[in-house]
Amino acid sequence: MNDLFEEKVLKVVAQIPLGCVATYGQIAQLIGYPRHARQVGKVLATSTKAVTYPCHRVVTSTGRLAPDWEEQGVECNSNGCVDLKKYKWKAEETQL
Repeated sequence: MNDLFEEKVLKVVAQIPLGCVATYGQIAQLIGYPRHARQVGKVLATSTKAVTYPCHRVVTSTGRLAPDWEEQGVECNSNGCVDLKKYKWKAEETQL
């Protein structure tokens, strides 16, 4: 992807509030690139700018946490995944 894609991803990630999570697919949808969840993950894994963003608040579609980010401010189910019904960010309620 390009720098504009990265910029859009990071802009959305910066808005995920404490105590909430967003999925890679949700972020892709919000920036106008549905079906680009893997590219969102790649940006968060490789961008040198991403270290200043709350990337640990982004989870898989099943609620699986990012590797090496055990403490995320949300509770996990017995399977180690975030309860998306309880903690998924309702981005439509915010200004993107």
